[in-house]
Amino acid sequence: MLLWRARMRDSIAPSGIDPPSPSLSARLRELADYLAAPAVGRLTEEQRALSLGIARRLTAELAPRLDPAIDIAALWHDWLRGGLPAAGRLAAPCFARAEEHRWRAQSALRESPPPVEGEGADAVPAGAPLSPIDRARLALRIADRRRSDALGNPCLASADLDPELFRALLLDIAAWRLGALAGDSEQAADLGEAVRALIAAQADERGIDAAARDYHDILADEGGVAETAAAAISGHDWPALIALAAAAHRRRYGDMALALLTAEAAALPSLLAPLRLDRAALAPLEASLARLSGRALAGCWLDDAAPEAEV
Repeated sequence: MLLWRARMRDSIAPSGIDPPSPSLSARLRELADYLAAPAVGRLTEEQRALSLGIARRLTAELAPRLDPAIDIAALWHDWLRGGLPAAGRLAAPCFARAEEHRWRAQSALRESPPPVEGEGADAVPAGAPLSPIDRARLALRIADRRRSDALGNPCLASADLDPELFRALLLDIAAWRLGALAGDSEQAADLGEAVRALIAAQADERGIDAAARDYHDILADEGGVAETAAAAISGHDWPALIALAAAAHRRRYGDMALALLTAEAAALPSLLAPLRLDRAALAPLEASLARLSGRALAGCWLDDAAPEAEV
């Protein structure tokens, strides 16, 4: 019980994202409150369902990796009834992933963009050798696909999680499991070792952040960042655009997605300034974002002149 209470106090620590916008801050607080008490929610039904589903799928992925004997249904039932211990930490990444999913789904339904590079008539033939750029692009798409389940529902891949959030979730699940073990010291020791092993393994995992950096850096070496970013916008290839912008700012993909999705139209040029896009190239992006219902607005909160710590 003491361990559980300690984890509850630790899990409400700030997520590391400190957006100054009152609108976005209020939306994130609302989501954190909802995750802590799902019966009382104020977001739209779609936003609630998407965010809670993302948290549930992440829990269902991590729990059996920690201990295959964990009853995932019982764990999730208890957390729904009592509130998710990591609500404060989960709010921002779940909100960012949910909003990105809504945006991409809307674009797929409402727009008819030209094929993105590499998917149309000019796609690389099967069996043909891939160029370094093609390999980097493929790695990015594979990393992006890991952020959805087999049915296309949005997920948070463990490799993409902030290490502190990953650790907090594992400890929260472990604390719940310890309660079920009823003082079995041997199994408790095994559980602690499993937590340490998973934390160590995550450090070696390569997710969408690493794929984004590789893609951006190889394009930068060949002077193709601006052209590829413009093509991503015209083709509504939003994952590629987010990845390039995130890598240019040396920020996490999820942070960049949140910044882009909550930016005022007037802030987009400065937000995407490292990509060296001309104003006209941003028009499809502005139009697409403007059509996203229920979008929180934060303005540009990434400082191009003073980027945060490199991921």
